[in-house]
Amino acid sequence: LKAYTNAKSTVLDKEVSLSVNDFDEEDDDDDDDDEVADQFYDAISAYSFSSSSEDDDYDDTDYDDTQHVSKDQSMDWTVSSLDKKSNPDPGSSHLCGSMCEAKSENDTNCWMSPSGKGFMIRGKTYLKDNTKVSGGDPLLKLIAVDWFKINNPISKVALHPKCLLQSEAGKKLPFVLVMNLQVPAKPNYSLVLYFCSDKPVVEDSLLGRFIDETDTFRNSRFKLIPSIVEGYWMVKRAVGTKACLLGKAVSCNYIRQDNFLEIDVDIGSSSVARNVIGIVLGYVTSIVVDLAILIEGKEEDELPEYILGTVRLNRVRPESAVPLES
Repeated sequence: LKAYTNAKSTVLDKEVSLSVNDFDEEDDDDDDDDEVADQFYDAISAYSFSSSSEDDDYDDTDYDDTQHVSKDQSMDWTVSSLDKKSNPDPGSSHLCGSMCEAKSENDTNCWMSPSGKGFMIRGKTYLKDNTKVSGGDPLLKLIAVDWFKINNPISKVALHPKCLLQSEAGKKLPFVLVMNLQVPAKPNYSLVLYFCSDKPVVEDSLLGRFIDETDTFRNSRFKLIPSIVEGYWMVKRAVGTKACLLGKAVSCNYIRQDNFLEIDVDIGSSSVARNVIGIVLGYVTSIVVDLAILIEGKEEDELPEYILGTVRLNRVRPESAVPLES
């Protein structure tokens, strides 16, 4: 017991030392890449040593781990985001992507959609006391994931003849949010996530505004929260537990057509993001990563925030990516 206690104490001392050094280094670095890094803030851990912040008043943010946003509680814009007329089976069960959905926790090279409880989001009173709460179930359902490899980065995936949205079943879906994460590598990859609504989106809701608003508005509101559930410390440190306004950190292109909105995220447009994804790809077969997407709430009637969708990627194998012609 004595040996164990001493060993654990040594490890903790090293971790604290590393965190403090990292804190000092971040304050001393004024390069352009750090301006991008400043778009990130701690979204999950209330006890992080990170000095990055989402807003100028980050240090005053309170975290309430005892609360979470559920579908019954999120009330202002989330309930009105979707039309009351729903189609319980819009045909999504007949659609599948090139990456398999997990059937058990032991499956690898697959995806699943976890609860949003592991992510901290702005609560109802955030504008008054900066309190954040645990997220609830996603508003949109993740129906499929595609894992493509291509020679050159590809955009407008939803319009590709081989995309599932071009099938008869795909065209019948009320609304689909398509997220195309363009991964720079040799070859290049695209991780395409399809988040589906079983109801039409109400036009004057926050989600409806996001769908049909300008790119400037979208860039100022669209957030992604990452979390390495299982993986090496190096990868966890590189990715962090911080949310990001994607449109301010990397280049995002939006395609609004028919029954979908596609967001093409060019990870290679930022040296910071490119370096991080390079580390992730080096260990991708041994890590489990969770991602959550949401629209940032800036007004009182837009709070609490609500998670649009989540995905868990379990030990993905790059060689399993399916070729896709441009």
